[in-house]
Amino acid sequence: MIKHALPVTREADFSAWYQSVITEADLAEESGVRGCMVIRPWGYGIWERIQRLLDDRIKATGHENCYFPLFIPLSYFEKEAEHVDGFAKEMAVVTHHRLISDGKGGLVPDPAAKLEEPLVVRPTSETVIGTAFARWVQSWRDLPVLINQWANVVRWEMRTRMFLRTTEFLWQEGHTAHATEAEAREETLKMLEVYRSFAEDCVALPVVAGEKPENERFPGAVATYSIEAMMQDGKALQAGTSHFLGTNFSQAQNIRFQNAEGQLELAQTTSWGMSTRMIGGLIMVHGDDDGLRVPPRVAPWQIVIVPMLRDQPEDAELVTYCKALQSELAALSAFGEPVRALLDLKPAKAAGKRWGWVKKGAPIIVEVGGRDMAGGNVSVIRRTALYRADGKLDSAVIARDEFVSNAAAMLGAVQDALFADAKARLDANIARDVTDFAGLERAFADSVKNPGFVEVQWAKPTGEALEKVVERLKALKLTLRNVPMDVAPADGICVFTGAPAVERVLVGRSY
Repeated sequence: MIKHALPVTREADFSAWYQSVITEADLAEESGVRGCMVIRPWGYGIWERIQRLLDDRIKATGHENCYFPLFIPLSYFEKEAEHVDGFAKEMAVVTHHRLISDGKGGLVPDPAAKLEEPLVVRPTSETVIGTAFARWVQSWRDLPVLINQWANVVRWEMRTRMFLRTTEFLWQEGHTAHATEAEAREETLKMLEVYRSFAEDCVALPVVAGEKPENERFPGAVATYSIEAMMQDGKALQAGTSHFLGTNFSQAQNIRFQNAEGQLELAQTTSWGMSTRMIGGLIMVHGDDDGLRVPPRVAPWQIVIVPMLRDQPEDAELVTYCKALQSELAALSAFGEPVRALLDLKPAKAAGKRWGWVKKGAPIIVEVGGRDMAGGNVSVIRRTALYRADGKLDSAVIARDEFVSNAAAMLGAVQDALFADAKARLDANIARDVTDFAGLERAFADSVKNPGFVEVQWAKPTGEALEKVVERLKALKLTLRNVPMDVAPADGICVFTGAPAVERVLVGRSY
C-alpha cells in the first residue's frame, strides 16, 4: 500500500485535502485579515508564470497595459444602476482619511476627517475606466481603445476559501471601446478564445467555453461568456469571463464619439478578466494525494536538482557536478523558453527535500548521490509518474547526458500527461442523456459521487420563467453554467418547461 505525503486524501475529504495541498506546498497562508491571504513564493511564482504567459497573449492581440486607481468615487458606481446593484453587497468603502486616539489606547476615525464623498475600494474597474474613456474618445479615429491592467480587487466575501473566493484577489481586467457592435462582439469572443487556449495550452486545464445564461451575466452586461473547468470532485469552476457590455456603460458614462459622417454615437464596450482563482483550479484539477502537480509551462522551477549531501569533504565535488548539470539544463529550451532548473543546496536531508518538492509539484526532481556521480548518472522522478507498479517510488537512474538530451521532451510529456488526464475526466463526466427534470434530480442525488456536469436541452426562458428555473436548481444546489459553443443544436424539449428547446446548457454544482 502506498503511503502518501499528505495527511488526508481526496477521497476521504476533498475540501480538507485542498487546504492541505495549499499548506504542504507552501502556496499561501492566512494573513490575520479574514478572507485575505499571504501568497508565498511558490504560489506567487505560479501566478507570475500565469501572468507572464497570459500577458504575452493579451499584448499579441493589440492591447496595452495601464493602471487605474484602487479607490473609486461612489458616484461613479451610482451612474450605472444595474452594475452597482450587482456589487453593492460586496463593496468595501472608505469614509475617513485619518485616525485619532480614543483615549483608551486605541484608534478611531477622526470625525473631522470624514470624506466629502465615500470611496469604494476597487471591486472591478468598468466605472473608473469608462470615465477615462469618456475623456479619451472624441472621434471615430480614437477607436478602438484596447487596454488591460494587472491589479488587486476587493469584494467582501462572507464564505471564503483560499484562491477560490477571497476578499482580496489578484487579476487582470481588460477594457475596450469600439465604434460598432460587431467589432465589440468580435473582441468579446476573441478574448474568450485567448482564455480558452491559455487555460488548455499553459495550465493544462481543459475547459468548456460558452455563453452564460441571462441570470449569470456580469451586472450591466448584454452578454457574458465563460470558460468552465471541472474539478476532481465534479464541481465547476468559472475560470475566466468575457463580457459584451454594449452601450450600457457608455450611456451612463457618456462615452460618445463623432462618427465618419459627423454624427454622435455611443461607443460599444467590453470587459474581461482572469484571476488567482486559476491557481485554485490548477490545484483541484491536477493535485493528487501527495500534493500539488504543476504543469511545466507555469511551474516556477521545472527541474529541481537535489544533491545527496552528507557533510563530508566529497560533497564539494558532488555540488560541482550538480552545478554543471544545472548549467546544461538552463541552456536548453522547452516551450520556447529557457529551461528553469534549480539546484537545491538547503542544509536539509535529501529525502526531506525530495518530498518537499513532490508536495510542491515540481515537474521533474533529480536526485544525485555519490554513486550517481561516479557512474555519470542522475536519478530522475517525474511528478506525473511518482510510483512503480509495486507501489515504490519510481526513481529512474539515467545517464546524465541522456537525461540532458531528453529533458525538454520529458517536460513536454509531463505537460501533455496532465492535460490528457484532466481532459479524459472532463469528457467522461458530462452526461447528455437527461431528458426531464426528474432525471436531473437523479443525476445529482446525494448517493451519486462526484456527479460532474449534465448537458440538458432548454427553451432559454427569461424573466419570471427563468427565475422559477433558477429556484428549482437552487433547491438542488445546482447552477446553470454556460451554453457550450461547440455543442450540438437542440432537437428536443426543455427539461424545465416542456417547451421546444432552442439550445443546450450545462448544469452543475460549482465553487
